[in-house]
Amino acid sequence: MKILAIDSSAISAGCAVAEDDNIIAESFVKVGLTHSETLLPMVANTLANAKLTPADIDCYAVAAGPGSFTGIRIGVAAVKGMAFTAATPCIGVSTLEAIAWNCLGLDGVICAVMDARRQQVYNALFTFEDGRLVRLCEDRAISIEELTNELTYEDGRVTLAGDGAKLCYDAMRETLPDIRLAPEHIRFQRGFGVAKAAQRVFAQQGAQSPEELVPTYLRLSQAERELKKRQV
Repeated sequence: MKILAIDSSAISAGCAVAEDDNIIAESFVKVGLTHSETLLPMVANTLANAKLTPADIDCYAVAAGPGSFTGIRIGVAAVKGMAFTAATPCIGVSTLEAIAWNCLGLDGVICAVMDARRQQVYNALFTFEDGRLVRLCEDRAISIEELTNELTYEDGRVTLAGDGAKLCYDAMRETLPDIRLAPEHIRFQRGFGVAKAAQRVFAQQGAQSPEELVPTYLRLSQAERELKKRQV
């Protein structure tokens, strides 16, 4: 099965094509341009490099959240648009799980973190057991202070990964001197992790139709929060 996987959940964007258990092509950009400018050209280039066309793709996968509200919407809309014509199956995966998959091979606890602003992060904790990703908690929005306190009780090495990793590292390193940053080449969101997460979801749950694919948000957007305040 060939899966085309994309991630546009933060400032970076990534695309990968997986065939069965192998990643056969991947692209990554972190240039500050909007994903509406970079995502579809990157997908086209990745497919071309793999000598594939959209007709060759059996399933589309996307980081469906949490993350940047705009970035998540762009990614989900792009996948729905590509999949709709041929009714190609889709898989939405947790962005945090995808981040953890990027750290395949690292020991200890993988602490996936995304900057949620207002001194909060989107977070989940994972570890690998014999190459299998094990989730230690559900996706959540949590303050950096609360997460720091929680990590003090973790045994062994803790690795921070995701676009919020450096933010957390700077806030935590005095309290948690053994905490480490994931290496830069696997720290940020990218297509590889989405593809690996999608393979797990497909094996356990199958896929869904393009119409059924929706973003996953852990909290209201700023605009929605402001509207709610005015309505009180």
